[in-house]
Amino acid sequence: MDPLERTLHSARALVLADLAAGGVARADVVSLVEESVSHRRWWVVQWPEGAAFVAGLVAQDVQDALLERYGRWPLCPVCTETGGVATEPHALDVEPELGPDPHWVCSEAGVVVAAVGALGAGTGAGGS
Repeated sequence: MDPLERTLHSARALVLADLAAGGVARADVVSLVEESVSHRRWWVVQWPEGAAFVAGLVAQDVQDALLERYGRWPLCPVCTETGGVATEPHALDVEPELGPDPHWVCSEAGVVVAAVGALGAGTGAGGS
C-alpha cells in the first residue's frame, strides 16, 4: 500500500474508533467519514507535506458534519461526567487544528482528553 493510502486508511480507522466509542458509528455517519477521506485524499495530493495532519482534519470534518446534522460530538467527558468547569454540555476540540498527533481536548477545562482514535480508552465520550 502506498504511503498516501496508508495515511488515509489510518485516519479513517482512528475516527471510526472514536465514533464507535461514542456509539454513533451508524452507516450514515460512516458515510460522512468516507466523504471526508475522499476530500482529504485530494487535499494531501495537492500538499504532500500535510499527510501528518490528515487524521486531525478528518476528525474535524466529521465533527463539523455531525454538528450540522445531529448535534455536538464528541461530548466532553471531563465536564459531563465529573461536573467539570463547563455548565453546558459541549464538544471536545481537536488540537492542533493543523498539525501532527491530534488530540481531543476540553477547551473549557484546558485538558487533553485523548488522542484522536483513543476516545474508547475509558473516556466514555458520546454524542448529543
